[in-house]
Formats: sequence, C-alpha cells, structure tokens
Amino acid sequence: MIKYIGSKRALLRHITNVIESLLPPGGLAVDLFSGTSRVGHALKDMGHRVWSNDQNSYAHVLATCYVQADREKWESLARKIIHEISKIPGRAGYFTETFCKQSRYFQPKNGERIDAMRDRIEELDLEPELKAIVLVSLMEAADRVDSTAGVQMAYLKEWAPRAYNDIELRMPAILPGVPGGACKATRADAEEVSADIKADVVYIDPPYNQHSYLGNYHIWESLVLWDKPHFYGIACKREDCRTRKSAFNGKKSIFEAMKKVFDNLNGTPMVISFNNEAYISREQMETLLRGRGELEVIEIQHNRYVGAKIGIYNLLGEKVGKISHVKNVEYLFVVNPRASERNIIKNQKYMNLL
Repeated sequence: MIKYIGSKRALLRHITNVIESLLPPGGLAVDLFSGTSRVGHALKDMGHRVWSNDQNSYAHVLATCYVQADREKWESLARKIIHEISKIPGRAGYFTETFCKQSRYFQPKNGERIDAMRDRIEELDLEPELKAIVLVSLMEAADRVDSTAGVQMAYLKEWAPRAYNDIELRMPAILPGVPGGACKATRADAEEVSADIKADVVYIDPPYNQHSYLGNYHIWESLVLWDKPHFYGIACKREDCRTRKSAFNGKKSIFEAMKKVFDNLNGTPMVISFNNEAYISREQMETLLRGRGELEVIEIQHNRYVGAKIGIYNLLGEKVGKISHVKNVEYLFVVNPRASERNIIKNQKYMNLL
C-alpha cells in the first residue's frame, strides 16, 4: 500500500484485535475514515464484513479496491488489463508537466508513462470496482518511484534513489468475498454518514490536527479524478486544497465535529484512534466519551512519521528547525455500551503484544 502519514501498519494488530473482540459472528465493522484502507483490508482478510468510508476520492478508490471488490470476481480480468496498460509507451501530458517539470515529484520518464497509462484507463470506461483495482495498481506503482519523504507537501531537494527506477505495475492484493455478505466502500462526510450507520462496531481514525490528508496526498486525488485541475505553489497543489477543508483539521471545530459523530453513533461500540499530538487531549476525549458505555484507554508508544526524523527545511532546502521528538503516544479509546465481564478490553492484554 502507499506511503501514508496516517498509516496504522505498525498498530494494525492492536486495532484489529480490539475491533474483533467487539464483533459478533457475522457482524459489520465500519471504518469511518478509511485512508489507505489498511484496517478495512485486514478485517476483511479475517473474514469480517466491512464498510469503509472516506471523503477523499483517492481513499474511496483504495477502499473500493481493497474492501469492496472481491478477488473471485475481478482478479483474472484485472490482471489482463494491468498487463495491457503496462505495455503502453510514455506520452507527456498534464501529469508530466505538473509533477515532473513544474515540480519534481517524479522523473519525466515515469511521468510520461503515468500520463499514457492513466489516459488509457479512462478510455476503457471500466466498471467502478474494476477501474478502482487498476487505478490502485497505478497509484501504488507511482508511489514506489516518487521523490518525497512520504507526503506531497514538498519533494526532496535531491532525487530519491527509487525515483530512477522504471515504474512497474503490480496486481493489488485484493481479497475474496466474506461469507457474511458484501463489503462496501462509500465516499461521504463522516459527520453526515455517521447518522445513517447501523453497525456492530465503528472504528474512528480521523484527521486530528492541522495536517490535511487532501493536501498531503493531492497528487493521488488528481490521479484518480483525472480532472487536471489548476494548481498553486511550489508543491503544485490542487486549487481546491484551499477550499475543501475538514472540520477535523480545525482547532476550533474538531471538538464539535467529534461530538456530532459520537452523538450519531450513540449506543454503538466504538474504537477511536488518536494520539498526543491531536487538537483534542486525552482528558477532553474521555469527557466526550463519558457516559456512552464502558470505556478503556490503551496507550501505545509509537514512532512519529518519517518527516519528523528528517527535520525542518525551507524552500531553498536549508535546514531551519530542530526535531522536537521522534516518539508519540497512540491512544485507542474503546467504548462498549454492551460491556460485560466477557468482553471488557484489558490494557495489559494488548500491551503484551508490543
């Protein structure tokens, strides 16, 4: 899967163990802010029904591929199409001009290939699930040859060694369907869609500070939409990065946004992922969750994203800041309105997995 600042790869076992402990046989788990769909993919792989949601288009494509699409239906045809488009010669277009010349995220040779392959995908007019699988193959291939530290707020001063490699498409690791019923992916605002959710457990991992996922991954948004938008700044961000703001990225708006989601889901078991760099403190989160059911808080020491280890640089590539810390504390707030002696989550059980 793509490099991602909010990835829960290192915490995946903790998260899925907690969610699974709250799921009855054949139950439905909802991932309200799905991102790369790593959590939803893992839960589907464990045989659970999953509903993944995110408001960004690139995240919806990832969820359609990794959660909604079933291997037995699409693998053969997807492999054939991926093989076909991987043979297309490069042809410079919007992607090359924007992300290889106006900026320097990719070598031009790879930008030209991306342009040509993406144009061909659009020409094929594929069924949505199949198109998502092929787009994810292209997105992940591009991610393996980019020149960033993992976010698209800027590109590296010198080319990353991987950027010299030739782009290579691979078949995404799509999963077979699960016995309990179809999984699904939606693209909706969390505050709105949470009012319509009927599920056995909801996993909530929102943006919780100033870092916008749209701004951090604007290239993937443009790649999947293929709308060739106007851009601004040295990072060549999509123009709508200025206007498509999330309440969860606002210090003044996040508290009410979280409260609305929790109110909408009242009576439903929830697992909320936060850390100590969030706009909402642990104490404030406990206040928001108080009275909604049995509450357990699991603390996990965790490495910060790779950019924190690299340091702070200005637009000239000069180091201008010091690294404050390279570790943070990840919290899992587990709310169970139906708690009993059998299913209360104990901190030590999960800390032993560290």
